[in-house]
Amino acid sequence: MFSRRLLRIKIMQGLYAFYKAGDKTIEAAEKELNVSLTRTYFLYHLLLLLIIDLAFHARKKIDLAREKKIPSNKDLNPNTNFINNRIIAQLENNKLLSLYLDSHSLNWVQNPELIRGLFLTIEESETYNKYSALAEPNYEQDRQFVIDLYQDVINEYDPLYQVLEEQSIYWNDEVDFIILMIIKTIRDFDENQKEDTRLMPEFRDEEDEEFASNLFRKTILKKDESLEYIKKYTENWDPERLAFIDLLLMQMAICEMIEFPFIPTKVTLNEYIDISKYYSTRNSNIFINGVLDKITHFLKEEKKIMKKGKGLIGETN
Repeated sequence: MFSRRLLRIKIMQGLYAFYKAGDKTIEAAEKELNVSLTRTYFLYHLLLLLIIDLAFHARKKIDLAREKKIPSNKDLNPNTNFINNRIIAQLENNKLLSLYLDSHSLNWVQNPELIRGLFLTIEESETYNKYSALAEPNYEQDRQFVIDLYQDVINEYDPLYQVLEEQSIYWNDEVDFIILMIIKTIRDFDENQKEDTRLMPEFRDEEDEEFASNLFRKTILKKDESLEYIKKYTENWDPERLAFIDLLLMQMAICEMIEFPFIPTKVTLNEYIDISKYYSTRNSNIFINGVLDKITHFLKEEKKIMKKGKGLIGETN
């Protein structure tokens, strides 16, 4: 599930916590990084559960309306497209999702106001009204409705971010990515699948899992070496005057270029420059780009950057 971009961001956050703590061992910090990655995977399952709980709330609302002493025609003949949505039913019946949610005690039980408020917002949305107007939506229309709901309504609902922030300080920054992963999950659903519909694994493969562990550990172990390169190509270098995040990102980039021969240099540089736009000061990307460009040329001349793999051997800038 994790993209390399998100893995780099989580590693940056883990390194920041490690250096600021001062008395933490690498092993303890690595364990905290793994916990942080697991919590992001929690969020993926929690947001999948959200649509199920919204449908459950909609069913209860319909049942209560029908039980009125004098129900209206609308109460007796409600629109049931939402509660009969086949994508939501597949999620609700998914064994893997249920097992994961139960084993990690993940739920929205403590947030009934969130469910009520979000459903009211959904009912007022153009997405919901268009879907409700369909006489008998087919499977593809069911799928597109759920996708639109995540993209256009759930993703924009501010109270959701307030609730998530109370549970993890990083989750708000990850919602966009998680929703993209949920959409990718839903796009892979098949109408004929029932309880065995596949969800995304925490890591796409063993290579990604090893990348996260190795980059974190090697960045720490190679810190002094990386700082020497940064010092060499920074005029009037003073670590106290440089943004701490800038230093971290440059250390990670240098480590990645040297220690990961199968990742193209340009990919590494572009990734860290882009990350700096969101997590550091306004002009950090320009500063980081300039410093890393000089360091890259030097490391290639010194044969410290040696790339392997098809199309990477002897790569040029």
